[in-house]
Amino acid sequence: MSNVDHQRAAELRQQLNYHNYRYYTLDEPEIPDAEYDRLMRELEQLEAQYPQLRTADSPTQRVGNAPLDAFEPVTHHVPMLSLSNAFSDEDVFDFDRRIRERLELGDEEYVAEPKLDGLAISLLYEHGTLVRAATRGDGTTGEDVTQNVRTIRAVPLQLIRNFPALLEVRGEVFMPKKGFEQLNQRQREAGEKTFANPRNAAAGSLRQLDSRIAAKRPLAMYCYAIAQVEGQSLPVTQFAQLEWLKTLGLPVCPLAEKVTGPQGCLDYFQRLGERREQLEYDIDGVVYKLNDVRLQQRMGFIAKAPRWAIAHKFPAQEQLTVLERIEIQVGRTGALTPVARLQPVFVGGVTVTNATLHNLDEIERKDIREGDTVIVRRAGDVIPEVVGSVLSMRPQNTQAFVMPQQCPVCGSHVMRVEGETVLRCTGGLYCAAQQKEGIKHFASRRAMDIEGLGDKLVDQLVELGLVKNVADLYSLTVDQLAGLERMAEKSASNLIAALEKSKATTLARFLFALGIREVGEATAQALANYYGNLDKIMQQDVESLQQVPDVGPVVASRIAEFFAEMHNKNVIAELRKPNMLHWDDVVVDDSVSKPLEGKTIVLTGTFNSLSRTEAKEALQKLGAKVAGSVSKNTDYVIAGADPGSKVEKAESLGVAVLDEAALQKLLNGELLADE
Repeated sequence: MSNVDHQRAAELRQQLNYHNYRYYTLDEPEIPDAEYDRLMRELEQLEAQYPQLRTADSPTQRVGNAPLDAFEPVTHHVPMLSLSNAFSDEDVFDFDRRIRERLELGDEEYVAEPKLDGLAISLLYEHGTLVRAATRGDGTTGEDVTQNVRTIRAVPLQLIRNFPALLEVRGEVFMPKKGFEQLNQRQREAGEKTFANPRNAAAGSLRQLDSRIAAKRPLAMYCYAIAQVEGQSLPVTQFAQLEWLKTLGLPVCPLAEKVTGPQGCLDYFQRLGERREQLEYDIDGVVYKLNDVRLQQRMGFIAKAPRWAIAHKFPAQEQLTVLERIEIQVGRTGALTPVARLQPVFVGGVTVTNATLHNLDEIERKDIREGDTVIVRRAGDVIPEVVGSVLSMRPQNTQAFVMPQQCPVCGSHVMRVEGETVLRCTGGLYCAAQQKEGIKHFASRRAMDIEGLGDKLVDQLVELGLVKNVADLYSLTVDQLAGLERMAEKSASNLIAALEKSKATTLARFLFALGIREVGEATAQALANYYGNLDKIMQQDVESLQQVPDVGPVVASRIAEFFAEMHNKNVIAELRKPNMLHWDDVVVDDSVSKPLEGKTIVLTGTFNSLSRTEAKEALQKLGAKVAGSVSKNTDYVIAGADPGSKVEKAESLGVAVLDEAALQKLLNGELLADE
């Protein structure tokens, strides 16, 4: 044994004791279970190789950690032991082989049941009445949590029939997934800390000193073992004992099954693994127990676990790795999504190198930085995600992540619309990340109606570099197209003819074809009718655009941002060159008198004679610009009932405030003199 081995064993004991404290006492685990298991296995192997390294306070010599001082201690007359773990099929065969060799048996019957991811609890019944509930604690001494367990609806306060004088039953308290999601939602709405996972939520609920809080938590329980009984003989098999517990009114997992031999165990493991994500509660493996209780007694125990049972763990859904860098991906709609590039790690049955970070708000909430050691989670087929950072392992001089101001693909300006968490690239016609979807929309029937330009052909054109933006479509030749997959000279000629036909369009169709977010056919038509030509539309600011019927502040900002981006202007200029697209401008009816032309008006409060929307539309028809906020450029504020703060701001700026009677005069053409 070297000094390195001695030092490593001491380090492992220190780390495991620290993580025991975080997990069992604070209910705030810092690392995933798989990492804890790895550390424990390393220490076990060291102590097996060098027994002199084994100390009395080693984590390998005890089950858990000390109970909280806030609860009364409970001494377990029958220790609450943990289980040894199996991580592979070979481990399960070895477990079965040891039993057969020790008992000199053939294939034996086992009970297989889900390994619930919750908190182990002991229930003590005297003459059928629940008198005590205790946590496992360190296996010998736990915590009295009777008042909290009494609030769990699944736990009977009184057994229903044929109960013994004394019964101590063991089980697992857990929180169903749906209840966990609802609890976290309530926590967020109340501005309180959310729970990392259902197991944490269940443990935190049971350790509430105020049982009224625990009563509001959606806890459940399944019983899986009998610790002691007086006044009645028990069935001689594990499965029959579970059935007997059900007759007393105690909850038992309905998925428990009898299986034969190691292959029966593994078949059950596979079946349950396939159902795992659809279960109403979290599980992290399967428990196998010898079904014959008499054989259990013959097998006996090792220091901390029974020889006749084992927990077969699923591939870890959470693992530790290092987040090397954060990159930005640009989606088909221009959404910027941060992605974690990770040191490769095996999690959930696959090697993971990338994980989603969702958006900047999530990065800031979880305080994730480049260089951090992070917890990566992968459940089933769900895209891997970074759960959080291990702050105690954070390198010095790390920096908070900042989202880029320009699109990393095309360099266009990035915008964030108020009320949204996602940042978006504004280079819709130019951005390579948005090319395919933008071209497909441009060619669609309700837009430019380019017959024959289907999705697969668009994919080919972009991937081969023949089309980089929609303007390039009109430079394609028959020879270029005829050489593509599934294209011949005739179909190529037909597409060129369809492109030529699409050049004659309308302003509304062209606006819709540009693919501006939130601008559908109706909005495109409204813009065309209101302004008449494209140049006017491209020159408008956000406030001016809101004068168009049905164009609110969000849509107006999308339109203004789109036309402010130089890349988009360049593509539009290409499309408007001679022999390219052409349309007739819309004739705007200027014969209608617009006595309020040039006036900016703000509406506030409610009116008796018409709604705010009707008032806005009527004022706009008379040429007024109806704004949403008061500024020094406002001409009038028209106040109805309960006007709010806009009147005060108007008065502070010296802006005239009119009532509903004055509004009617304006609508009747009786223009008031400026005040």
